Amino acid sequence: MFTDSKLNERSNQTEIVKPKTEEEKMKSKSVLIEGYQSVIDNGRNHSVVTDLPKGTNLGASALELTVMSLAGCISTIFKTTAEKMRLNVDKVEVDMDAEKGNDTISKVTYKVHVKSDASDEQLRKCLDLTLKNCPVGVLFEKAGVEIEGKLEKV
Repeated sequence: MFTDSKLNERSNQTEIVKPKTEEEKMKSKSVLIEGYQSVIDNGRNHSVVTDLPKGTNLGASALELTVMSLAGCISTIFKTTAEKMRLNVDKVEVDMDAEKGNDTISKVTYKVHVKSDASDEQLRKCLDLTLKNCPVGVLFEKAGVEIEGKLEKV
């Protein structure tokens, strides 16, 4: 296996960089169809349509898609975290609202509705771990988006 090295600007030390496995790589291809409508594919036979309301409005905007991705990430990571904690979770639903600032998303508020026989404390811990491990949420945090949420047991 070949490795590369790169200079870590923070520590000023050389790091060994391992080649990414296929599971660590992601692909995306976007093709503008007409107007503002694009079909975006991930190379694994999954496609979505993006569009603008002022276009044909046949799909979510790219910015709306990022908010949808965050909601989806929270629900799936919550479920996987609950399984690791051996919590029974019958249903997870994430309602999310986002506010757009000058250029992009500035604030997100969400409510996670969970149907489970787990205690409130266990579900709160599960949500805390979820938020630390949700890769889309990490991107939002690094971008400076304010994120507020609530957990509701149903």
